Amino acid sequence: MYGLLKSYARENRKNATLAEQMLWEQLRDNALGIKFLRQHIIGDYIVDFVTREKGLVIEVDGGYHSEPRQQENDILREQELEQKGYHVLRFTNEEVLFEIENVMEQIKNSLK
Repeated sequence: MYGLLKSYARENRKNATLAEQMLWEQLRDNALGIKFLRQHIIGDYIVDFVTREKGLVIEVDGGYHSEPRQQENDILREQELEQKGYHVLRFTNEEVLFEIENVMEQIKNSLK
């Protein structure tokens, strides 16, 4: 399973959404004084961004995350990540694209 996830993670990095690219520009190179990884495998999941040092996962959600079945999956995913010691922040693509200052403020507050 890990090999398959690794392949998917690599593809996700190559084909990042505009919102993921924009947020990565804000997080990369220890911009907040903390190392973030993108499209990182945790258990059976690939998370959009994570800082293992602070136990923070950041997910950038496209429109399909508003569908009921996907919302159920997201809840289960968050619960499993929290059981592994991670806190999950979720932002919509629109929040990242049009309210990046607010998004970054929420991330900084979560890192305190």
